[in-house]
Amino acid sequence: MIEVTAGIDIGGTNSVVGLVSRKGKVLMQATVSTVKYSKAKEFVKALDNKIRELFQNMTGEYILKGIGVGAPNTNYYKGTIENAPNLPWKGIIPFRDLFLEHRDIPFALTNDANAAAVGEMIYGGASKMKNFIVLTLGTGLGSGIIVNGEVVYGHSGFAGEMGHMIMEPGGRECGCGRQGCLETYVSATGICNTVLELLALRKGKSSLRKYKFEEISSKIIATAAADGDPIALEAFDKTAYTLSIAIVNALAFSSPEAIFLFGGLSRAGDLLMQPLKKWVDKHVQIFFRDTFSILFSSLEESNAAVLGASALAWKELDYDKQVTPE
Repeated sequence: MIEVTAGIDIGGTNSVVGLVSRKGKVLMQATVSTVKYSKAKEFVKALDNKIRELFQNMTGEYILKGIGVGAPNTNYYKGTIENAPNLPWKGIIPFRDLFLEHRDIPFALTNDANAAAVGEMIYGGASKMKNFIVLTLGTGLGSGIIVNGEVVYGHSGFAGEMGHMIMEPGGRECGCGRQGCLETYVSATGICNTVLELLALRKGKSSLRKYKFEEISSKIIATAAADGDPIALEAFDKTAYTLSIAIVNALAFSSPEAIFLFGGLSRAGDLLMQPLKKWVDKHVQIFFRDTFSILFSSLEESNAAVLGASALAWKELDYDKQVTPE
């Protein structure tokens, strides 16, 4: 009997369900529409049905040992999704309780960045680390912070949200309702807004001027920067500068062995990494120098969300073994 866990990544439009082995092999994977279900209870039933369908399509004998879910606005302690702006269900959703109506097995729910961090620890480049941070640089900025081998959740269950550290009081408006949060400057959306500001401020030539505002994307900016476009290069430098301040602040409170960068903006590679290391080196306190690395995640992006969620389930199972007498 081969043990597997189910990893579920909940997105605003679609959600992905995968069955994953202990070694991190995604055995089966499928999608479920998120927007199709106006009631969370119906959505959970659809997810459970999809898990059953995946098992039916596999050859061999498998047993489901646990379920891990990555979703926005989660409370790990309570197993709830709370006031998620991009999901169909409003208010506080008792997601864990809804799932346990279908299956009485270990279940863990956390945000996607925390799931990515656990995935990095179990399947990726942090497999031998106890203290590290994963920064997911997508439409926004998520963060998963690991201290002494455990995800930092804090007292409320919502700790570790580096994307909502205020970097510039009174700065850009953030979806959280405040101004100047890190993710408004360091994310795919943030770098696009930086380019728009620079195009308005600078008079020099730039290939980016041929695009309408709504057409500019982080991928287009990266291509322009690779071709030496001055506006694009300055945008990456500004993005790296702001991220460097966040990183050196993070060094002060958790002293990680590594910071892993993951997500769409990280695909720019050295266009982001070179200026980032320059600014971190300039700002880092002397006693943290040479104690950490800044690395790109080693997880495959196509499977990372499901792997991270499944890793959460494996970690929950390992924890149960530690605290439950034989």
